[in-house]
Parts: sequence; C-alpha cells; structure tokens
Amino acid sequence: MTATAAPRRRARPETPGPAPEAERLGALHAALADWFGREARDLPWRASDRTPWGVLVSEVMLQQTPVVRVLPVWREWMERWPRPADLAAEPAGEAVRAWGRLGYPRRALRLHAAATVITAEHGGELPDTEEELLALPGVGSYTAAAVAAFAFGRRSVVVDTNIRRVHARLVSGEALPAPSLTAAELRRAAALLPAHRAESVAWNAAAMELGALVCTARSPRCDVCPVAAECAWLAAGEPPPTYTPRGQAWHGTDRQVRGAIMAVLRAAEHPVVRELFVRAPELPDSEMLGSAGSEASGPCSTQHFAEAASPVGAALARLHALGTGPDQLERALTGLLADGLAVEVDGRLRLP
Repeated sequence: MTATAAPRRRARPETPGPAPEAERLGALHAALADWFGREARDLPWRASDRTPWGVLVSEVMLQQTPVVRVLPVWREWMERWPRPADLAAEPAGEAVRAWGRLGYPRRALRLHAAATVITAEHGGELPDTEEELLALPGVGSYTAAAVAAFAFGRRSVVVDTNIRRVHARLVSGEALPAPSLTAAELRRAAALLPAHRAESVAWNAAAMELGALVCTARSPRCDVCPVAAECAWLAAGEPPPTYTPRGQAWHGTDRQVRGAIMAVLRAAEHPVVRELFVRAPELPDSEMLGSAGSEASGPCSTQHFAEAASPVGAALARLHALGTGPDQLERALTGLLADGLAVEVDGRLRLP
C-alpha cells in the first residue's frame, strides 16, 4: 500500500502590513523636502551667497521676532557690517542703535560681543561646530544648532517653536507642545532627523517653514499641508490644547517703558540728562542735551522740547505720554544700566 501524498495547500496572498518605521520616515522626509522646494520663502539668509555671519545675525534677530520685522534691519546690518570684524570695530552702542525697534535689545549686545570674540579668537571667521559656536557670547543650544545646520550643513538637531509644534502634531497628536522644551522633545527630534547630512538640513528647514506658514499655532492650514495624511493630530480628531498659551503683555509693562527709554537713547547723539527720563523737561535745551541740544534757552514744555530738539524730544514726548510713574521709570532705568544697555556718566545717560 502506497502512502498518499498530502494535498498541497494554496498559498494565501500576503496582506501588506504597516510600512516599516524607516520607510515611513523616509516618506515624511521626502514629502516635506519637496514641499519646501516649492513653497519656501525667498529669504536672503537662505540665498546661495549667504555667509555664516549673516546666518548667525538672522538667527539672533529672529528670536521672538517675525520675519517681516527682521528683514529690513538684517539688510541694513549686513550692508554696514558684512563681517564680524566690521561690527567689532565699533562701540557696542552702535549695535544697540542699529537694532531699532526689534525688541529685546540685549540681543544686539550679544551679537557685538560674539563678533568681538570671533574677530579676536577665530580670525574673523565663524567656527563651524556646535561646540565652538556654543562658546560664543550669547549663543545658546538652539542658535548653535541652527547655525551649524544652515550655515555649515551640519547634521544638527534644530528645535525652535515652529519645529516643536510640527513634531507635536505630526508624531504625538498634540495640539501644542509643552510650554517649555522637554528632554522627551529633544529625543523625538533626534529620532526624526534624517541620517544623511544634506537631508537633515532640508528636514530642519522644511519643518520650521511648515510651522511658520501652514502648521501655525492659532489657524493651521491643514488643507494644504503636505504631510496631513500622516498627521497624528488630524487622525485623532484635532484635540484641543491641554493648556491656554499666555500672551505677552506689553502696555504698561516695564518692557514698554524700557523700550521708550531706549528710543530716546538711540535718537540722541550725545548723553541725555537722567532727570529728563523721570519728569517732563524744565531745563534749557542746551543743559538737557549738552552739545546735542538746540540753541534756544529757557524753560520749555515737553511739546516745545519735542519741536526744538526732534527726534530726541519727540522720543521723550512719547515716553512721557505713557504716563508712567516715577518708581517704574527709575526701575526701568536701573534695569537698563544693569543690563549694560545704557551707561551713566555725571548724571547723563548714553548708549554703551
């Protein structure tokens, strides 16, 4: 009796499983890079003739300041100070004066200090590693990573507010990232970063641009998002934030008063009597501003001073129009002196 062969089973067609993680990430990287190539804004610090110094200046200026405000000031800076040595050769006060109304003027002092170190210790050329960039005055972990990536093509983990928001929605399904940067976010950003240097730079730039133009905090444009199909936040039904972001107050704050005082100092070519910041002018113009005052003499009102010694007087008039009390004015003045944004000599204030 011969054994009967077991019937052969028909092989079932294989059902495709979920794409491997590496494949999924590769698709994300490619989709965002393609979108960036089509939609990226034409910004001078991204141009082919950009310099590492120009990239550093842009990154410092763009901290807490929108592109539209930075662009004209950046262009003026690069025309006046195209190299770090050009800025280092001038007093720090000139950097503060040229900073204009970008806000947070200590950034101007930090850029001047960095330019001085770059000139003295690096032959006038920016160092090209994160470690060396971190050693520059005023350069933190974000700025060092961004300059290493965008100026030198390094594979760096760049995590700004826009990138954090894109990562939170795309990967974790959260409407907004945590109020403060966490170690978990840094690990996630590192895991998302492409292994290839050029691709990593493109990913950082594209994620940042997506957050600025499409995946915005208040009104995300999900209908035009190139990676909407992969977005965990959309898949979860767009859950709301777990907290309410706090806006930064301005009117009536010390920041507003400090800004008004700085406007006076930027407008003045000579030291300004301290008393003028605390109360409306009662002194002759020539006494108030020394050689910067007008030739008219005698007591004058704030309005008269604004007319006689514009633009310094106009800036003083705007300061006093705030109606700030003397205690807050003194506090603002003391803070500016402590921060090195103003210098006082013989009762007169000037830029450093």
